[in-house]
Amino acid sequence: MAKRSVLVTGASSGIGRETVLLLASAGFQVFAGVRKTADGRALSVAARAAFDAAPPGTEPRGSLVPVIIDVTKPASVAAAFRRIGEGIEPGATFSLVNNAGIAVAAPLELLALGDLRRQFEVNVFGHVAVTQAFLPLIRERAGRIVFMGSLFGRISVPLAAPYSAAKFALEAIADAFAIELHKWGIKVSLLEPGNIDTPIWEKFLAKGMQARTADARKRRALYSDAEASMRRLATFFSGNGLTPRRVGQVVLRALTARRPRTRYLVGRDAQVLTRLTAVGSDRLRYWVTRRILAEK
Repeated sequence: MAKRSVLVTGASSGIGRETVLLLASAGFQVFAGVRKTADGRALSVAARAAFDAAPPGTEPRGSLVPVIIDVTKPASVAAAFRRIGEGIEPGATFSLVNNAGIAVAAPLELLALGDLRRQFEVNVFGHVAVTQAFLPLIRERAGRIVFMGSLFGRISVPLAAPYSAAKFALEAIADAFAIELHKWGIKVSLLEPGNIDTPIWEKFLAKGMQARTADARKRRALYSDAEASMRRLATFFSGNGLTPRRVGQVVLRALTARRPRTRYLVGRDAQVLTRLTAVGSDRLRYWVTRRILAEK
């Protein structure tokens, strides 16, 4: 395999963590984007353990280099660019996997606009900022770009509207980049996972009803059952989900396929629900969603 380097943002847990470990085991020089030094050390330990556990000669071994990067801070993105530019292997391609993300949960009526802005700062503006910063290196090194979307980028659900809205926006951004960068031969792929067993849903639950506007006290009684509904929703979308490693395998495919797809629906549920949404009515989808939220 030709030398390949890649930056994966949001690598400290969940899909990002499994993706960087998989890519390193597959022979990539992986720059694992994390916000905390301790997370970088933990990833280095995990990578060494994975290398040691692999039977000799069974897999090409790459490397894993933790890189501190906060996608919402221009100075942090610029520092990461400098470090990676200095550390990339000679002759290697360079690709980018935009995976960093958070999940904000609240009924829209109670949602603090600052929390909505934060959702977009990380899941949308952060992806664009990192892509803009690294495009010169991607273009020079004949690399690719992968965006981590979601089934929620096609289907909006109540209580997770901020997350869905950001993923909807990412669909448009990925499409635009794919068209605008075509003349340089830069391939752009968007992954749309369905049910995934990932810590983002634990964080979703922890947020619960915390995201509220200042005057929400007067209206909390209207949403007294919302927290329980959020819990059921998170359990529904994460329960029996695919492992993050399965998503990492699709990332690997997008980075190595001769003709990568522009979109990858990850998981049977994502494929089925996308087809149903295309042929079914909004009323039917709303009814199904209400049934899920009302289930005891």
